[in-house]
Amino acid sequence: MRHDAAEIARLSADALWAEDKASQALGMRIEKVGPGHAVLSMTVGVDMVNGHGLCHGGYIFTLADSALAFSSSSHNRRTVAQHCQISYVTPGRLGMRLTAEARERHKGERSGIYDVTVKAEDGTVIAEFRGATRSIPGTLVPET
Repeated sequence: MRHDAAEIARLSADALWAEDKASQALGMRIEKVGPGHAVLSMTVGVDMVNGHGLCHGGYIFTLADSALAFSSSSHNRRTVAQHCQISYVTPGRLGMRLTAEARERHKGERSGIYDVTVKAEDGTVIAEFRGATRSIPGTLVPET
């Protein structure tokens, strides 16, 4: 049975999520996934706040990186981050629900480029992230 691209993206996300203990432990949720696209969210908890009373940048980076992972793996190809950069625009704060939306900009045979925007619930941009990926051997779900 052949699956369409949207179904492959969903099946790939389900398989990746089942093994993604880091994203699960941080309370992330997959809000949406499609070919070359993923939206993940996370609430800033008390254990994510730094000495300035703001969300530690590492947690914002991790949310963006997880969105990158689900977006880049949506074609049933195992991919890993090769290089990432982030610009923090506005601080995240305790209790904020942050949403990271990843979009594919380039998908080559073995590499890709993805842009991720992290926003607060009111639409305020918290960070802009760009990630380059590399395919590794294997698929997330059996190919039919």
